[in-house]
Amino acid sequence: MSEKRANGLFDVAVIGGGVVGCSVLRELSRYRLRLILLEKNSDLAEGISKGNSGVIHAGFNVRPGSLRARLNVSALRTIYGLAESLRVPHRNTGKLVISPDEAGRAHLEKLLDQGEKNGVPGLEIVDEAAIRALEPEARGKWALYSPWTGIISPYEFTIALAESAIRNGAEIRLRQRLIGVDARLDRFELFTPAGSLFARWAVNCAGLYADEVAALAGSADCRIRGYKGEYLIMDKAAGEILRMPVYPVPPADNSSLGIHITPGMEGNVLLGPSGAYVDDKEDAGSTRHVMDRLKAEAFALVPALRRFPVIHAYAGLRPRLYGPGESADGADFIVAESGRRPRWIDLLGIESPGLTAAPALAEMVAGLIGAKDDLKPKPDFEPGLPERPRFAHADEAVRETFSRDDPDWGEMVCRCEHVTRAEVLAAVRNPIGAKSLDAIKRRTRCGMGRCQGGFCTPRILEILQAEGMKPEEITKKGGVSRLVFGRIKP
Repeated sequence: MSEKRANGLFDVAVIGGGVVGCSVLRELSRYRLRLILLEKNSDLAEGISKGNSGVIHAGFNVRPGSLRARLNVSALRTIYGLAESLRVPHRNTGKLVISPDEAGRAHLEKLLDQGEKNGVPGLEIVDEAAIRALEPEARGKWALYSPWTGIISPYEFTIALAESAIRNGAEIRLRQRLIGVDARLDRFELFTPAGSLFARWAVNCAGLYADEVAALAGSADCRIRGYKGEYLIMDKAAGEILRMPVYPVPPADNSSLGIHITPGMEGNVLLGPSGAYVDDKEDAGSTRHVMDRLKAEAFALVPALRRFPVIHAYAGLRPRLYGPGESADGADFIVAESGRRPRWIDLLGIESPGLTAAPALAEMVAGLIGAKDDLKPKPDFEPGLPERPRFAHADEAVRETFSRDDPDWGEMVCRCEHVTRAEVLAAVRNPIGAKSLDAIKRRTRCGMGRCQGGFCTPRILEILQAEGMKPEEITKKGGVSRLVFGRIKP
């Protein structure tokens, strides 16, 4: 497929650097293809993926017979092994969906039946004594127990998928917003502010903006609505009393999964998300009344969490193909080659369980391409990534060895999360290159602790300057989020 490499023609261009786009890029890097990914932001996982709760869903919350259900359960069989191969923090925890009274048991039975129809393994309804045995601080009369549910770091998963693709020959270009598409007979010309490029196939994984990207290509008519979920992050100490995600029985209208409680990979506990449609796809603000509701509903499920402080609030958005007042009964993922633009593939409405389903979505895209083109596997494809040492997780002997061999391992940049200068430098010098505070945070956890960057931010600024960035170029998350606006002394 790549006989025209010399004139700059890519075989496949992926648009969007979230978990789905990076999964597609990594899956296609198995084959002898010239690949490129275009991301409009200054880093990967800057959109939907950064606001994901990080739950590996088992597949009982999705409608039987839907594409969402099929891909969710299919990917459940592979995502744990993939995360292990890519060295991504993850854990098979199990999950409880809890009813506080007898009235909710009927809904649990419905979820059980739905899960069994979808092929979800190991589901069972358990009583109050079993709830206490599985999660001693949770309160409820009945619960659906899902042993195959888990947790994963969503942004580290996204970045690892991208790094694996690069390791296998793919190219990634950040700050490359798609602004125009010219569909020709045998290729697409994709226009960005930095210029244009050509690709034989294009895969639209633009998430919240997939409708706008589809409109540029004239490939599909749809409207994506932003659905905002707010979260609270509790101190790491809260993780000592929570083993697994705990959900309430969902609302009767099935508009959401309810306010749930999710342990994070590093011990923090997430409360949320809420759910509300917003007109602005960039609306990631937190609101007082929602934060109060998150705490009230979460503390009803796990009262012991009241003892622990909240250290941060944030919000994420998901892309919905239906709006307020519209039925969600027929809502499903859309993954299809356009009937108007051959060799253009749109992925639309990829909301929950999109993170879990990402590997299966990627396989589906490869199948659509392979149905028309002869995909030749690479004999030297490297499926895994090398292990990255983490100072916070190393024992004392390893820490001493690291610090003795390299002084940067002995300099603490983030006290809360125990991140060293060596780890920050590794993130900055990575092939993708973390050049903003949030990009470094996603790779190292600098700024995610109790002080929320109060200690480490000046040290990161110093490191970025030492690596060649001017103070005025350093941002929180790219774009106009500058941290420094000039000097007061020469």
